[in-house]
Amino acid sequence: MSEQFELIARVRARSGTSLVRRLRREGDVPAVLYGGGKPNISIAINHDVLFHSLEEERFHSAVIIINTDGVKEQAILRDVQRHPHRANILHADFQRVDQSKPIVMTMPIHFEGEEECVGVRIDGGMLSHLMNTVEVTCLPKDLPERIEVDVSELRKNESLHLSDIRLPSGVEMTALMYDESHDHDLAVVTVLPRKGG
Repeated sequence: MSEQFELIARVRARSGTSLVRRLRREGDVPAVLYGGGKPNISIAINHDVLFHSLEEERFHSAVIIINTDGVKEQAILRDVQRHPHRANILHADFQRVDQSKPIVMTMPIHFEGEEECVGVRIDGGMLSHLMNTVEVTCLPKDLPERIEVDVSELRKNESLHLSDIRLPSGVEMTALMYDESHDHDLAVVTVLPRKGG
């Protein structure tokens, strides 16, 4: 399971444009915590804390503790709205998780063994990443930080597909869960021949 983060939040009793503007001026980000069979609650989180958390790749695929006025709930980040021109976060959505129910998450792919890749080093090909993220389904406790793909043995004109990725125990590739025809078994990475080669 990926590392857990904790965010301190406070309940926003009221909503409205003027209140939201005031929150932002005071250095907070308006956010919503929803799901899990409980009512949605409007919360405020310190802008700088959230901003620096978002800089960490792990934060985007982690189970996060939302500590709202002393009440701790587990959630995942579902959406972030950023200012189009400034480095400001305008809003965030967090979804509660139930440890007994699977969640669907988009995970970053980390390609391992690129410098040793046979198709590049020996065959003279060029490695091409066709995907940088993949959607997985698992229980919150099994959520990995990232998906690792070893490309060291890949030869020129060969590809690795979703079904070739070795996943941690308890984690399934969402695209392949219900597709027996493997129409959704897309290529993730390939070694292309260089032009003229």
